[in-house]
Amino acid sequence: MPEDMNTLRKSLVDDGVIRVRGALDAESMRMAEDAYNWSLAHPGPLASQFQGTPQAPSRFYQDLLNPNAPGAYRPMLEESRAADVVAELWGSPHVWFFYEQVFLKEGGESRRTPWHQDASYLPIEGEQLAVMWISFEPIAKEDCLEFVRRSHRGVLHDGTRFDPDDDTAPIYGTLPRLPNIEADREHFDIVSWPVERGDVLIFHPRMLHGGAPTHGGRRRRTLSLRFFGNDAVFAPRPGNPGATGHGAATRFGETSLKLAPGEPFRGPRFPKVRPRG
Repeated sequence: MPEDMNTLRKSLVDDGVIRVRGALDAESMRMAEDAYNWSLAHPGPLASQFQGTPQAPSRFYQDLLNPNAPGAYRPMLEESRAADVVAELWGSPHVWFFYEQVFLKEGGESRRTPWHQDASYLPIEGEQLAVMWISFEPIAKEDCLEFVRRSHRGVLHDGTRFDPDDDTAPIYGTLPRLPNIEADREHFDIVSWPVERGDVLIFHPRMLHGGAPTHGGRRRRTLSLRFFGNDAVFAPRPGNPGATGHGAATRFGETSLKLAPGEPFRGPRFPKVRPRG
């Protein structure tokens, strides 16, 4: 990577999020875009789509955790630079693929993605957890993801129901409620960056983050790849199918993880992609 690795590694640990300029070369981006297009052509059981109004037409499509994605994504995960970047940042040769998520926003105006933490929905904990956010179009700073710096070291909040009338409406009722960051922005250390094709944002899933709205006449295609490393352990969340502990099935595809809390997070649904082979 063109940027200083030690600086990037320290910033990721301290701040919880970094932008890596030029992280993915042209061939890696081509393979990532092929994987993204496969997802669009093969919707999974969790795919969803929202349409705007006739007065403000827009499209917001997203999909994640497609049970066939690990096989379809495997060539990209094996051959592109994506997993190498994560291994270099962790200083570890061991990287597993967790799951994918694709977003397509185009047409008219769309609301911003509410502030949330991915970890609130995921039965996993560890230092070596990474979300790699890839955009296939350049995005200005004001239109990009935003993060509350160092929030990965703070409270794990309840999830959001993505209620259009209340961004902080909880889903579990047992974790601390999300703060209303958008209504009180000046009291939070919010960071964001512009990105060019080949740049990536990498962040810990405990980071508080939210997405800017999209505007008329623009299209935003993004792919999130989630990875975990050696120290990842099973950590059931309230309300997740895995919350009853040992022997419970998680929501990740159709795979049942027979894990007790604190056991290493491993399973056939999650291929090891580094070292290669």
